[in-house]
Amino acid sequence: MSDVYITILLPVAIVITMFGLGLTLTMADLARVFQTPKAAVVCLFCQVLVLPAIAFGLVVSFGLAPELAVGMMLLAASPGGPSASLFSHLAGGDVALNIAVTAINSVIAMVTFPIIAEVSMAHFLGEGRSIGLQADKLIQVVVTVVVPVVVGMWVHHRYTAWAQRMRGPVKVGSVIVLVAVIIGAVSQQYDVLLDNAGTLTVITLLFCVCSLTIGYFVPRLFRVGLEQAVASAMEIGIHNAVLAITVAITVLDNPTMAIPPAVYGILMYFPVALVAYGFARRAGVANLEIVSD
Repeated sequence: MSDVYITILLPVAIVITMFGLGLTLTMADLARVFQTPKAAVVCLFCQVLVLPAIAFGLVVSFGLAPELAVGMMLLAASPGGPSASLFSHLAGGDVALNIAVTAINSVIAMVTFPIIAEVSMAHFLGEGRSIGLQADKLIQVVVTVVVPVVVGMWVHHRYTAWAQRMRGPVKVGSVIVLVAVIIGAVSQQYDVLLDNAGTLTVITLLFCVCSLTIGYFVPRLFRVGLEQAVASAMEIGIHNAVLAITVAITVLDNPTMAIPPAVYGILMYFPVALVAYGFARRAGVANLEIVSD
């Protein structure tokens, strides 16, 4: 694995991604979540507990290779990606909920990532493969995830007009960075990808469909509003693949584990786009009926 890719591209990718999130986040967004916490709590419950269980069931059912199975577990532990708010907006969801939950879950992931990594590596690779995460590596991940969000929030507060103008370019930059990270991860493990392409395609697409389904219907079961349920579906369906890839390569020092998040980072947008289109059409019909009445 290229030293430039590990020491420069991955940290820069995370910093840009999380800084872009911070530019869209205000204290009012966080306060709103705490004022109406049910939607956020249900969404976080699904992300932190339900999705890892779903991912575990899929990799066991399909007999995925051990290191790739761990990579899927890291993906399941990752928070929502920055583009969740964009797709939520297109689908008529509560964008403020997306932004706030992404920020909160990014912090929670700093605790859940090591736990899921330890447990999944012990299960799939054997008890002797303890990762022994070093404190400096964890601090590096925390700094590259949390600090850019805080800085982005400060910039938004201090230079609001500039932050609003930069939201679009930063989102485009995040997509470009995601593509670059995925290309880098895949290019280093191309043979592994080819050998497991079929299985990974099926597993990642199934995982995405399950994530979208759980993200929408579980909140509705708890009588969460329609807009918030749509936002939850986008939040849970779109994972921060860059974060999962970064942890796999820089913390766990295992590029093979980065392959499932890389594949998911590409394929997730197909079912997500279809679902967002369906929600948008439904919202358009509903609005038309309200106007006609």
